[in-house]
Amino acid sequence: MNTASLPDGIVTAAETRIGAGRTRRFVGAEHGADVSYFFVENQPGEGPGLHWHPYSETWVVLEGTVRIRRGEDILIAEAGDTATVPPRVVHGFTNIGAGTLRILCIHASAEIIQTFID
Repeated sequence: MNTASLPDGIVTAAETRIGAGRTRRFVGAEHGADVSYFFVENQPGEGPGLHWHPYSETWVVLEGTVRIRRGEDILIAEAGDTATVPPRVVHGFTNIGAGTLRILCIHASAEIIQTFID
């Protein structure tokens, strides 16, 4: 598809892809938006290390099953579920299903600010 023909406000999947991987990153400030996100496709056992943000994060599980560590809590979420973490709370998640986890990680910020702890 010729991206030059796309109307303003449309960002292609190719523009948000991180390297050759499956994860995509949308930074709102680059597109006049007040939110940012990661669209993650993880295989069983995969997930980000523990980290925190100075703003809240919301996850929408699109496919699969995920174990979310939120502070001292462990949450299990499945396709269709939504989970949140408040600002400055350490968190991370792991695909605990048998197939691909597809999860939208919405950052309540125009910039993505992450501090990893491990």
